[in-house]
Amino acid sequence: MKKLGFLLCAAILLASCSSSHNKKEKKDVTDYAKTITQSELKEMLYTYASDEFEGRETGEPGQKKAIEFIKKHYVDNKIPSPIADGDYFQDIPESYFNGRAKASENVLAFIKGSEKPDEVIVISAHLDHIGISSDGAINNGADDDGSGTVAILEIAEAFKIAEKDGNGPKRSILFLHVTGEEIGLFGSRYYTDVDPVFPLANTVANLNIDMIGRVDPKHENGDNYLYLIGSDKLSQELHEVSEAVNKKYVNLELDYTYNDENDPNRFYYRSDHYNFAKNNVPVIFYFNGTHADYHRPSDTPDKINYEFLETRTQLIFYTAWELANRDERVKVDLKAS
Repeated sequence: MKKLGFLLCAAILLASCSSSHNKKEKKDVTDYAKTITQSELKEMLYTYASDEFEGRETGEPGQKKAIEFIKKHYVDNKIPSPIADGDYFQDIPESYFNGRAKASENVLAFIKGSEKPDEVIVISAHLDHIGISSDGAINNGADDDGSGTVAILEIAEAFKIAEKDGNGPKRSILFLHVTGEEIGLFGSRYYTDVDPVFPLANTVANLNIDMIGRVDPKHENGDNYLYLIGSDKLSQELHEVSEAVNKKYVNLELDYTYNDENDPNRFYYRSDHYNFAKNNVPVIFYFNGTHADYHRPSDTPDKINYEFLETRTQLIFYTAWELANRDERVKVDLKAS
């Protein structure tokens, strides 16, 4: 009897261990945010902002290398294109650039929503920069906007890992890398005004990332921060969501200096989010401010604060996650200006 009891207990214990081993550990958003790391951001940026890419001038050979780099990341991570199977490029003809550039491309990838696939969160950054100076110096554009580009790639990878775990977003996420920003927001305008792959009426919000890897003079020797622009221009609810997400997860200093209607820099009108905002799509523009290396060959990857870049990228991921998974889309309660 003692032997039988021992064998029965052993069998129960073995079954229990087996069941525990086979059961997947439940993960939440913080687990996926932790997959966004400064080491991966740094590795990608040192390639993307290298001399090999020749400053990524719109329509030029370096920009073509840039779009292939971005495409490879999506292919390697099995993140599809919304255009067609294997076709990640939204072609923009030379005529659209009014003589300012040769034909160029936006790069698009997406993760389809599990419950509300027709509603879309757009995460954008511009893939281009200003190319080679007249003296032959290469403008690598590590911060502008290599930082935004690699941030999107890491955010996309985090969403894909979640999808593989059965925790994919309820709404669709479009990862939009636009060209021609430096010469007049051409790529984003082409997407919104000519060929919106997803209808703008179904676009819940645009989170636009343009320069998030550096520290401006105002914040030198301070804690991590970001300038936020536009979050309350069209949707007070979007602004409140953004604030709540930041407070819950990362608690950066959110600086609204450039959100002032009277700000002489007029940054609200100067990056790709504006082409969404003018179409009544709520936006947030994430920005670290300008610095001495802005639009100079000295904007190189060795000057990026990768610790700050990691946390800033995680904040944008958390915000996109919340917007994609909440029950109702954020309300538009103001009109575009």
